[in-house]
Amino acid sequence: MYKNIPTSAKLLVVSDTGMYQDRDHLYALDSVCIELRYLLQIFSSITWIGFDSPMQQNNASYAKVASKKISLIRLKRVGGTRITDKINILLQFPEMYRTIHDEIKKHDYIHCRAPSNPAYIGMLLANRYPNKRFWFKYAGSWVDKASFFYDFQRKKLQKLKANSKITVNGNWDNQPSNVLAFENPCLTLQDREKGKDIIKSKDLEAAIHYCFVGGLNTNKGILRIIKAFQDPCFKKNVYLHVVGSGTLLQTLKEEAVKTNINIQFYGNLSKQKVQEVYAKSNFIILASQTEGFPKVIGEAMNFGCVPIVSRVSAIPQYVKDNENGILFNPLEIDSIIDCLKQSLLVTDAIYKRYVNANYTLVQKFTYTHYLTQVKTKIFN
Repeated sequence: MYKNIPTSAKLLVVSDTGMYQDRDHLYALDSVCIELRYLLQIFSSITWIGFDSPMQQNNASYAKVASKKISLIRLKRVGGTRITDKINILLQFPEMYRTIHDEIKKHDYIHCRAPSNPAYIGMLLANRYPNKRFWFKYAGSWVDKASFFYDFQRKKLQKLKANSKITVNGNWDNQPSNVLAFENPCLTLQDREKGKDIIKSKDLEAAIHYCFVGGLNTNKGILRIIKAFQDPCFKKNVYLHVVGSGTLLQTLKEEAVKTNINIQFYGNLSKQKVQEVYAKSNFIILASQTEGFPKVIGEAMNFGCVPIVSRVSAIPQYVKDNENGILFNPLEIDSIIDCLKQSLLVTDAIYKRYVNANYTLVQKFTYTHYLTQVKTKIFN
């Protein structure tokens, strides 16, 4: 245990992460499960609040919560864009508030994952408990234009007192002293070794492979990417691997047949299967309209995928145009086309230089670095 945290310290995690029960086992989003298992190196146990999501039972990106030191509390799921969804949030708010408040009373260390409705309740309560230590992780863009609720939460976070630390993607000027730049983890030491072996044999061949990993929705920009690939300059030697699910799937399949390239849709995959996609891909392409810093960029770079990504939020702080990747305006299909054409002209020597530079860079996204940040920045 770390010297500033008692050996008996327990952590409360407040989130809107999906979780469900199947027979005698509990399941939740695997990436968060991994993160919390590492936090057990600091805390004796973790209570994790999230949203009951039985509809995720066939989602391969969910995994069993294996540690008995992590206990789950499932709130009734709320959210959505319809008026009825907003009314449902208001109706469920008192019960969410009571549950979260009861758990905050029992814990001295509280980690809230924002932006979300449960995390907002944590914001409302943080100043009431000055002797408790709150850590709010804001996952979205800290500076770009955002929806009303996201922007509202950003402003609320900036007004929290010294007992709350707020971690964000990227370094930004003129921020309160308790708003801290923070790299979110996605790589184990085993991932690092596996990536090291894979990039040794990676090069540009006659066939060029791109991958997209993320939600199939408007914000992530996958429709614009596929429309960009409809340019006649892209031929049969180009492959696009699309990992993820979302409302645009049928539209994407209809647009995919209008291209000359090979496009495969995988749906949601386990971590191991996603890594197999990275291993055979030369580039990862993301056209997000707004974003913090997507974990999948760090994951893909570890396995030798050069990023072709949006020039938004914190992304340009890690991906430098024509130094270790390619940046574009995510709202302009012509800009995406130009950058894709540019990627076809990358020589094998330049490609390997990018790959090696990125492999060194993503040490910042390991869980080892993450625990050091938690120790020195958050609960110091």
